[in-house]
Amino acid sequence: MRERGDVVSWLTDMDGVLVHENKALPGAPELLKQWQADGTEYLILTNNSIFTPRDLAARLRISGIDVPEERIWTSALATADFCASQIPGGSAFVIGEAGITTALHEAGFIMTETSPDFVVVGETRNYSFEAITKAIRLIAGGARFIATNPDATGPSPEGPLPATGAIAALITKATGREPYIVGKPNPMMFRSAMNKIGAHSETTGMIGDRMDTDIVAGIEAGLFTVLVMSGITVDDEISKYPFRPDEVLSGVAELVREQG
Repeated sequence: MRERGDVVSWLTDMDGVLVHENKALPGAPELLKQWQADGTEYLILTNNSIFTPRDLAARLRISGIDVPEERIWTSALATADFCASQIPGGSAFVIGEAGITTALHEAGFIMTETSPDFVVVGETRNYSFEAITKAIRLIAGGARFIATNPDATGPSPEGPLPATGAIAALITKATGREPYIVGKPNPMMFRSAMNKIGAHSETTGMIGDRMDTDIVAGIEAGLFTVLVMSGITVDDEISKYPFRPDEVLSGVAELVREQG
């Protein structure tokens, strides 16, 4: 069994691990400062594909966490990375916001409604019946169906919102086609993140607050896994799963070295 001391690179989830409702969780700013001071390679991962890394870095700064935008890896970036590896310089019809459209543009893709290579569905707060109809027809015509992440709902102050998984399910029902989902729990997202920072699975750790995405994907990618109890998981939930993280901590504050 691997020990935490073997880990030289870290991947960490964002919501429920570093921040909660736009406030830094205890130990989060200190842990990131420690990694930066030590020269530790790390990336902050999120399945949220609405925002660009620049947007998310600004959001983290407001919450009290200072992190460069190049240290943020979203499901949108992982999706663009995957699409570019499949068809370099390809084309896509996108249902989504700046996070995914910017990522695809930067990966060399063009956005089109005419015979695209891919139909890519990401997070958005402006789903339109017209765009969904177009996506259904393009997939029926041969476009490959990709979704940035599987989350069926997202949080809001008023309650749950329909998210990428719910809209993808609507398209699946209409076409009979399942999307290829790039974000967590697909270990592909972790592999692309590790490629970005030159990390290796044998010496990389994953910190997350969800057994069904962060931890299972970390295990499948061969990483050292740390579950923190500062997010949505409660103690009695862990026993429901047939797998276990390498460590269970109350929060990231337990990963911060004491100053001596």
